Amino acid sequence: MSVDLKKIELATKMILEAIKENPEREGLIKTPQRVAKSFEEICGGYFQNPKEILNDALFESTNNEMVVVRDIEFYSLCEHHILPFFGRVHVAYIPDKKVVGLSKIPRMVNIFAKRLQIQEQLTEQIADAIMDIVQPKGVGVVIHARHMCMEMRGVKSKYSYTSTSALRGIFLEEKTREEFFNIINVPIQNHF
Repeated sequence: MSVDLKKIELATKMILEAIKENPEREGLIKTPQRVAKSFEEICGGYFQNPKEILNDALFESTNNEMVVVRDIEFYSLCEHHILPFFGRVHVAYIPDKKVVGLSKIPRMVNIFAKRLQIQEQLTEQIADAIMDIVQPKGVGVVIHARHMCMEMRGVKSKYSYTSTSALRGIFLEEKTREEFFNIINVPIQNHF
C-alpha cells in the first residue's frame, strides 16, 4: 500500500492555483509530481510496522546494562501545519534477556517520524514500541527538535528548540534516569 500520488498531484495543483500561481509555467509544471513523490517518501511510515522491524532483530543476551543510541537524526511533518520539524533522538534501554540490533532503533524512529506528527506523541510512540516489542527493564527517549511552524510563521521564534522525554520502567527511578541524562548530555567529538 502507498500514498495516492494522483490525489496529491491534484491537491498540489489546486494549492498553486489558490495562491495565484500558474501551475503551467515552466518552473511549476512538474511540481505536482515532485510533491507527490516527496510525500510518498516523507509519509512512508504509515505503511511500515515497527514490530516487523524490531522482531527481525531480537537476540538473546545476558547484558543487563544500559544500551544508548544517541543523536539519531530525524525529519518529520507537524500534523497541525504540515511543516517540517527535525532534530535528534536519544534512545536508551536496559535489556531483560533480549537485545535488539542497533540499526533497528533508528529505523524504528524513522517509521514514526515519517507520519504527520507532534513531537510529544513521537517521543511516546518510540518508547512504547520498544517496551512492547523488546520488553526491556526500561526505556528512555529524549527528542530535541526545531519546528518550522514556530520559526517560519506565527511567533517566528528563530533557533528555538523543543525537548521532550518519555521514560518507562526502570528509567522512572532516579539513578537510572540520571545515568541516561548524563550519557546523552556528554559532548561527543565529530570523530572517534
